Amino acid sequence: MNNNEPPILEVRNVSIRFGGVAALTKVSLSIWPGEVVALVGDNGAGKSTLVKTISGIQSPDEGEILVSGTPLSLKSPHDANAAGIQTVYQDLAICDNLDTVQNLFLGREYYHPWYKGRRLDRARMEARAKEVLANLDVKIRDINVPANSLSGGQRQSVAICRSILTDPRVVLLDEPTAALGVAQRKQVLNLIERLRAQGRAVIVISHDLGDVQQVADRVVVLRLGNKVAEVSRGKYTREELVSAITGMISNEEMAARSRNEGAAHV
Repeated sequence: MNNNEPPILEVRNVSIRFGGVAALTKVSLSIWPGEVVALVGDNGAGKSTLVKTISGIQSPDEGEILVSGTPLSLKSPHDANAAGIQTVYQDLAICDNLDTVQNLFLGREYYHPWYKGRRLDRARMEARAKEVLANLDVKIRDINVPANSLSGGQRQSVAICRSILTDPRVVLLDEPTAALGVAQRKQVLNLIERLRAQGRAVIVISHDLGDVQQVADRVVVLRLGNKVAEVSRGKYTREELVSAITGMISNEEMAARSRNEGAAHV
């Protein structure tokens, strides 16, 4: 992380209300290239609303979103994609009857030129699919078999690979390890670390605090639409994180403990 450069993505004092309900209240966060930030909190904390805002689905009532220091108006997922932001939702949107190549290029297929009849360019898509899978070290024995034959970890990996076809700078992952077994979970966590190694900024929304402690450089805690804590790797315990999520410890207390923890290691 180079703090002399602006963050690749900055959410600045964003507030969103649905009628009389405040879904987010002046929430701010920043993320730099090559960094993984975890977003945690109970149901109703505002995580989904914040993700939808960054993804261009929900417009903020107040505040702004900046990419590389430039304020942007993200009014649709297309705007977010154009800004280099891709989101992988929990439902993955993987079509069971399509193979890996077809799922990767669904809606963005390669075609031969018009003078060749505008037919699908399967060979070009296969070559690009193999390149993307290899770059993230995703192992799928046969990319031509339907997705319903893939494991949960492989399906998640295909969804993540699909998100980086456009070479995004920011990738948002919504509960990427939910309902996965131990081996599949490890596969996906390794994939997240490879995204970081490529210099991408990764935001992970997760309820699994073990996963969070393993992969996140920083953790942002939301509670009832407010950011109540932000801590760095190695400067918090699982119990402190749970306390912040449940409201048993304040942001000020969390920050003080984080400083003391850092001082203890000097």
